[in-house]
Amino acid sequence: MKIAIGNDHAGTKYKFSIVEALQQKGIEVINFGTDTDESMDYADTVHPVAEAVESGQADYGIIICGSGNGAAITANHHDKIRAALVWNEEIVELARQHNDANILSIPARFVSEEQALKFVDIFLNTHFEGGRHLNRIKKIPVPK
Repeated sequence: MKIAIGNDHAGTKYKFSIVEALQQKGIEVINFGTDTDESMDYADTVHPVAEAVESGQADYGIIICGSGNGAAITANHHDKIRAALVWNEEIVELARQHNDANILSIPARFVSEEQALKFVDIFLNTHFEGGRHLNRIKKIPVPK
């Protein structure tokens, strides 16, 4: 499995913990995020994550910013992306089971580092249920 990760300055500490945890499990990580706490624009790291997931370079993506909103909005502008902003374990599980989310958006200023690590674990170990949910996902793209 290969994970693309991106973060702004608010998510740097969380990113380091997540990358370490993933690598300990033998998961390859592509780091598009900043490695400092210097202010920067989340879109500069989120677009490369979304592109990596869209192209198949990465299986999933993880994006981290202060609220998680800006990162999720940015990622969801990509056609094949379903980025889910999460704040508790049940939301993470449902994002995978019902929405087949392929990018996890973590709000670093609103969840603990421990919670963020748990969210990643749930995200990577929960499977899409398909069925009626697949029909709904097929309706997400704007009809042309």
